[in-house]
Amino acid sequence: MWQDIFSPRFSDTDALGHINNTVFAVWFEGARQGVFEIFTPQLNLKQWPLIVASVKLDYHAQTHYGTAVEIRTYISRIGGSSFDVYQEAWQAGVKTVSGTAVMVQFDYTGNKAVAITAEQKQQLNLHLYSA
Repeated sequence: MWQDIFSPRFSDTDALGHINNTVFAVWFEGARQGVFEIFTPQLNLKQWPLIVASVKLDYHAQTHYGTAVEIRTYISRIGGSSFDVYQEAWQAGVKTVSGTAVMVQFDYTGNKAVAITAEQKQQLNLHLYSA
């Protein structure tokens, strides 16, 4: 598991006074850096091998301005060329949001999916989610 702490900004709030639902897609993407480094250790955009195939978010409770939010990032499925990144947002001991992003290792030149290597699978396995 990777852990990141985000401090909600005033601009992250909406008219209802809680963190806007669109903010979590951005926070979750930011918290996937550890995953990205497995595939691109230097985070070199010219050699970027990943695409997002799907993102799903579920909202469990309101998240508020003024209190830090912990993002927990796990791997929940490893396939041949794709894998699922499962994430949770926690504030003050309450899980407020969870979500899954399906990532695909991708060859932009050949415009096709690429198999995940044994070494990459080994690194991903270190972060498997266990409920």
